[in-house]
Amino acid sequence: MSDARWNLAWDERPAEEARNLNPAFCTELIARTVAEYHKVRNAPLSLATAFLVLPLTLHKPTRAALPGRANAAFATWIVTNNALLADFPGRVNRLRPVSREALLFSIRYGINALNDGGLVPGAKPIKLTVRPSTTTDDVNETRVVAALLGRWFGSQASESAILQGFGVAP
Repeated sequence: MSDARWNLAWDERPAEEARNLNPAFCTELIARTVAEYHKVRNAPLSLATAFLVLPLTLHKPTRAALPGRANAAFATWIVTNNALLADFPGRVNRLRPVSREALLFSIRYGINALNDGGLVPGAKPIKLTVRPSTTTDDVNETRVVAALLGRWFGSQASESAILQGFGVAP
């Protein structure tokens, strides 16, 4: 996808793309990760790490392969899923405009806030226990995985180890 695609008005984008990649939904996923990370570490999630959330949660094969528990061994999971992660840096790069837009949206509306160079829950965090009346299993799964990522990332020794594990650098 070229960056020109992200300059299209929302009503000019393909319907599925507009639904799945809209700033509000992507903000919710990042906010779930930030909130859970903050609960575990009581520290901000780095902006670089926030750019991993959407490529991990929105890509169904990767989402399905993620561990079901936050205490799963990170290095072991990376090695076991190395083939699945071969294109991960490219996915991060392709979704960078979407992630950036969601991050700006979340900060502008107080869902997340910048603190010490990273993200913390903002003055108006979303209620993470509330679910829309109409949703799908796929969307619910992304919400659960986004929260799991926050706990899993929070239990790692360092965010640089996370970035290195996924083959990306800030």
